[in-house]
Amino acid sequence: MIMRHAEADMPWGTSDFDRPLTPSGHRDAPRVGRWMLEHGVVPEMIVSSSALRTRQTCTWVCDELGEKAPTASLEDRLYNAPTRELLSVIGRTPETVHSLLVIAHYPAVQDAVLSLASSDSDYEATMGISSGFPPAGLAVLSTDKPWAALDGADAVLRFFIDR
Repeated sequence: MIMRHAEADMPWGTSDFDRPLTPSGHRDAPRVGRWMLEHGVVPEMIVSSSALRTRQTCTWVCDELGEKAPTASLEDRLYNAPTRELLSVIGRTPETVHSLLVIAHYPAVQDAVLSLASSDSDYEATMGISSGFPPAGLAVLSTDKPWAALDGADAVLRFFIDR
């Protein structure tokens, strides 16, 4: 699963890294966690950018997942990372992990999903991502390949949730 952080505010005098979620972001992020529970796509591992808005998004998602939520790992390299860095983080996931959630930033989230999505992907989900990846958007992909072997068009995009 690849998720974009929920909507972030831009308070005057705050660095980009320290931007908090807006009230809308605080409402949207928990909805993603509820959707995960309702659809049985709970992650075994979560890796999040260390920026404040992604940490807050992760907290809201995990609050909804409750005791099913794994402890998230913060990854400094995901902060405004290029697509290849996001894919590199995914590629280093232990093979014992079957379900991963990455929470990061636009445009890398969109580009990574489109890079990974195979021609067998859900048409509506692919078209939705092609036209944008809004805050609190979530892409759910599946693959039988090992994490380290994912290098493009290796996964089936199953769902795209855009709030």
